[in-house]
Amino acid sequence: MSPADHYSYTVYADPAMAQTFDERRFGGPIGELIAAEQARVLTSFIGRLAGRTILDVGTGTGRAALLLARGGAHVTGVDASEQMLAIARQRAAEEHLPVRFVAGDAHTLEFDDRSFDVVVSLRVLMHAASWRQSIAELCRVADGLVIVDYPSAVSFALIQAAVRHVIHALGVRTEPYRTLSDGVVARELAKSGFRVRAVHRQFFLPIALHKAIGSPRFSAWSNKVSARLGLLGLFGTPVTLVAERCGS
Repeated sequence: MSPADHYSYTVYADPAMAQTFDERRFGGPIGELIAAEQARVLTSFIGRLAGRTILDVGTGTGRAALLLARGGAHVTGVDASEQMLAIARQRAAEEHLPVRFVAGDAHTLEFDDRSFDVVVSLRVLMHAASWRQSIAELCRVADGLVIVDYPSAVSFALIQAAVRHVIHALGVRTEPYRTLSDGVVARELAKSGFRVRAVHRQFFLPIALHKAIGSPRFSAWSNKVSARLGLLGLFGTPVTLVAERCGS
């Protein structure tokens, strides 16, 4: 199988996927909760946005890129799917935001070393054909910070990922994503001269359960309880982390 045949390219090249992606991910009360928390964590990790150069790798329909541009950052969004980029460009035009959206591959970014103050990449490591190569590229083009997320290998996501792999092997069209451990990700970042500065974990209970219940109050309560018991800090997922270049 050539790299272009990997599901991470073929699934997101589907126009129907592009049209429904945001609704499936961020629709409903729990989807809105996820989106709001993602926005809060991103802006908290980055700090000042105005005037900073930011690259959003795997930008998809541009949700994170548009958020950062609204804060005054100079944003470039990269994605391998022209179908997803078409929606991102339309949204930027509707908001009159000067985000530059270009086709590109997380494994081979066509930018010079240390071209951006901050590099953001959400929902990429879990799907990339070679997540290690992607991390190396993110770090190469980042001057200061790299922000990534991934499903934790010590969480309920591990079970869902295993089921997805079985279903995919049986020929069903799905996304057989991977889970990753904090230590493995930190070691890959260290190879490129980055150290983890902060980590955020969103849910202890499975996201599917939160969406099935559909109550932000229940989600907030369960997170509060799991945090008090130490479960969120150990087994929470997805994990979002910010790493800084050593010596920066």
